[in-house]
Amino acid sequence: MQLHVSPSMRSLTISSNNGFIDLMKIKVAARHISYRTLFHTILILAFLLPFVFILTAIVTLEGVNKCSSFDCLGRRLGPRLLGRVDDSGQRLVKDFYKILNQVNAEKIPDGIKLPDSFNQLVSEMKNNQYDAKTFALMLRAMMEKLEREIRESKFSELMNKHFAASSIPKGLYCLSLRLTDEYSSNAHARRQLPSPELLPVLSNNSYHHFILSTDNILAASVVVNSAVQSSLRPEKIVFHIITDKKTYAGMHAWFALNPVSPAIVEVKGVHQFDWLTRENVPVLEAVENHHGIRNYYHGNHLAGANLSNTTPRTFASKLQARSPKYISLLNHLRIYLPELFPNLDKVVFLDDDVVIQRDLSPLWEIDLWGKVNGAVETCKGEDEWVMSKHFRNYFNFSHPLIAKHLDPDECAWAYGMNIFDLRTWRKTNIRETYHYWLKENLKSNLTMWKLGTLPPALIAFKGHIHPIDPSWHMLGLGYQTKTNIEKAKRAAVIHYNGQSKPWLQIGFEHLRPFWTKIHVLLFLQGGSWLILLVFGIRCENT
Repeated sequence: MQLHVSPSMRSLTISSNNGFIDLMKIKVAARHISYRTLFHTILILAFLLPFVFILTAIVTLEGVNKCSSFDCLGRRLGPRLLGRVDDSGQRLVKDFYKILNQVNAEKIPDGIKLPDSFNQLVSEMKNNQYDAKTFALMLRAMMEKLEREIRESKFSELMNKHFAASSIPKGLYCLSLRLTDEYSSNAHARRQLPSPELLPVLSNNSYHHFILSTDNILAASVVVNSAVQSSLRPEKIVFHIITDKKTYAGMHAWFALNPVSPAIVEVKGVHQFDWLTRENVPVLEAVENHHGIRNYYHGNHLAGANLSNTTPRTFASKLQARSPKYISLLNHLRIYLPELFPNLDKVVFLDDDVVIQRDLSPLWEIDLWGKVNGAVETCKGEDEWVMSKHFRNYFNFSHPLIAKHLDPDECAWAYGMNIFDLRTWRKTNIRETYHYWLKENLKSNLTMWKLGTLPPALIAFKGHIHPIDPSWHMLGLGYQTKTNIEKAKRAAVIHYNGQSKPWLQIGFEHLRPFWTKIHVLLFLQGGSWLILLVFGIRCENT
């Protein structure tokens, strides 16, 4: 480095040793320079010289790379002088992102051999000297393979759950067999229900009439007994239980041998209703016997299904919609209540997967304001499975008939616990509307809706619904594990709608006690309950 002062003392130049670069050049105005000014100049130079020395060293070192400008020096030295950290780590991250984007855009080669674990991948990387791109490609292939296996496992789980929910547990099947045998051999099991002197009560509108349609004996027992145990006036309760022909003997024997006095129970089979003829229910006859319909509900649920474009939740909903119960006459009977019970004015219809926890007599005091169906609306909650349902969740609005007649944002309501004003119902065309839309859906090859009996009821009862307080009927205990336990305890009726019924092994363990506590109370009351339970165990061991 050289310091050169011009003879006239008007300029000062600092240059490198090779004279190639003038690092600093100061020109002084053409006038007298005071000693004070010269002193200040020397002080400034004393401050700058160390930095000039450093810059000169950098220039010398960078000479090989031809870095011969202040711009080059600024880019390389600036961040260090300002105390910034080395950006090599950032450059590495950017390079890695670039590699990931490249790998994501490329197709994984067919037949690529993948390691079975991450540790094996690291080991192969070390042994084969994989570059970063190869490593990222292998990692992506492993992750995609794992995702496929998880999806396949989830779909298999949903299928198994569907079969479990659609089947009859061996214990319930054996119980029904033993009770049927009891009906044929035990006169007490065949006694008339109710006794002859109580027959007028069956059409007395001063009593509280409940209707239950089911082929599940154990479930029916829980519904009836929970209603009686929760009632403040059980002597006013009348239960009308409707079942199919194959279950009638066992159902009758159960309630004949296990009376629920002071309540009254009537058990009737569908074959005992004169009104239920093929002429009166032609559409349901077609639903039960149509080959295409039966194949849809009982056939191979995976055939033709494009699982690659289906989420597990969507697949679960489709399986739920294909439950065989939806083509059962028992599930459609509620649409014929005014004809099946011509002498009754007001009834409460219950599903067989409910438990009553509170006195329901105030339901008969609710003014329906000229409406037919008192029901809980299911569009005003936050959970996605149960209480946030609108018509768009049940119907295919790409179908022209659906789009023309229905509003996708209309609020849905729930079956399971409904108050029906049968007098008002008889003045409407609800049944005819129900039949019409069932026929139209059959004509469209089930393209208007998939899910059982509720969609046609949503249409048929349109304009005939009176919303009741949600605390009367809490839904979803068969769908979701995150049910609010405290809220369930306060609900008048809890409903295990969904696949996870409490009598199945797939039922949620923390929600099962609401249902099993009824069994405990029955056991403590004694009677023939224990004998019938033993019959069930004996059947299972045969």
